Amino acid sequence: MQNLWYKNAVIYCVDVDAFKDSDGDGVGDFRGLADHLDHIEALGATCIWLLPFYPSPNRDNGYDVADYYNVDPRYGTLGDFAEFMQAASDRGLRVIVDLVVNHTSVEHPWFQASRSDPDSPYRDWYVWQKEKPADAEEGVIFPGVQKTTWTFDRKRREYYNHRFYEHQADLNIANPAVREEIQRIMGFWLALGVSGFRIDAAPFMLEGLEGDPHAYLAELQSFLSWRRAEAILLAEANIPMDEADEYFGDGDRLHLIFNFPLNQRLFLGLARHDAGPVAEMLRSLPAIPAIAQWATFLRNHDEIDLGRLTDAEREEVFAAFGPDENMQLYERGLRRRLAPMLGGDERRIRLAFSLMLALPGTPVLWYGDEIGMGENLDLPERHPVRTPMQWTPEGAGGFSVADPGAWVRAPVLQGPFAPAFVNAETQKVEGDSLFSTIQRLVRARRAAREIGWAEAEVLDLGAPSILALRARWRGGEVVTLHNLADRPATVDLASVIDGRRCINLLRQGAGEPGTSGGEWRLGPFGFEWLRLA
Repeated sequence: MQNLWYKNAVIYCVDVDAFKDSDGDGVGDFRGLADHLDHIEALGATCIWLLPFYPSPNRDNGYDVADYYNVDPRYGTLGDFAEFMQAASDRGLRVIVDLVVNHTSVEHPWFQASRSDPDSPYRDWYVWQKEKPADAEEGVIFPGVQKTTWTFDRKRREYYNHRFYEHQADLNIANPAVREEIQRIMGFWLALGVSGFRIDAAPFMLEGLEGDPHAYLAELQSFLSWRRAEAILLAEANIPMDEADEYFGDGDRLHLIFNFPLNQRLFLGLARHDAGPVAEMLRSLPAIPAIAQWATFLRNHDEIDLGRLTDAEREEVFAAFGPDENMQLYERGLRRRLAPMLGGDERRIRLAFSLMLALPGTPVLWYGDEIGMGENLDLPERHPVRTPMQWTPEGAGGFSVADPGAWVRAPVLQGPFAPAFVNAETQKVEGDSLFSTIQRLVRARRAAREIGWAEAEVLDLGAPSILALRARWRGGEVVTLHNLADRPATVDLASVIDGRRCINLLRQGAGEPGTSGGEWRLGPFGFEWLRLA
């Protein structure tokens, strides 16, 4: 029987160059990460997702890969990676890595050979055309920064396709040799112990494939199944729900997909102080195969993409969480961290985390959010949320703003989110700190296996601001209540509890649980997790 470990996992996302610098050169590295795994273990996470750490010109936070079979020298060596993997394994932590194969850096030797050598075996590894397509200016991913998806190469004298920046040329996935190389890349990192891959830009990777392009996902899972049966594929795929079956298949394609539409409705609900948008989205989730899973999240390394909201809804979220134009990005998103977006109100931050962990799926946390780190809006594009982890009141430790390229890691030095006020060292020893609360939340989520395995049932209890969810699996039943409003709200749980005993798992601003139901009061931004015996 397949090991579905990811159903009850808690994933912690790490940007190696921003986590911990062990040698004082201004760049985080694998030794620093390995030495600070106790932080991730103490939080209760069970899996680490590593952003790209491969050799790269680093013009897009490492997503412009120049060598898939090595570690960027700034972060250490393959030996350091192997030691990190062993340290993670010793703590029972799995590791998944980014698989960035929609494109490569234009500095990758494959692209250099493709553009310069007519007889190169890499000649058709990229997408080339002699004439610029008429729709070259359509479908750009980064409006205001990116102008086209096709760029003329003077050496080859043809146009190459790039869904993203012009320094990231798209691979020709239709070429069997490219697909064979992708499997070789996967096999290499699987042999070094990783438990799977987060597939970057999955929908764009499938463009250009004939027939059923999504069948390629089954090809990838088939490869995983005989190389390492427990390995998973987690896709970055911002898709409408009616396309989910094409990506999950019959359980033979992807294991997990980030639930971007739910994330957008979550922030709309938080902006409105209304549970309606979240409840509506949950009720519309399609049935998925038993081995499939959604991945839930609050923040990640990119902007909060609000592109699937209506214009009016998006303006509501902008007004609530990013009223200044400098806080917005690409006409559709917010380039902010969670804590400052919620005004530093720890009641609301705790509520957001509790809600995310109670949603059906596998939760994914962005490093630093567990201590309430802020952003640095002086940094360009998506970099404000990629500042160095704040370990001590003195700062990030070892990061040098004077280091070449360090602007992408420039810390938050002033204001209420500066290290003097927000740091891991202080919060670990304070019983009521944000870190301690999220630690308890994560443990509650891991103990409530029903949430990871069951379909969520939205309970209509008549209070617009309260999201009430019930998860039932193998005889167990967990009910979670979350009040998104800044005022108290009350619901009647008599019909839900039906005379059974309630065991409180977790609460904030909630009344004492009863034994036979009745009215249940939640304070402003209050929440409660109940197990029904």
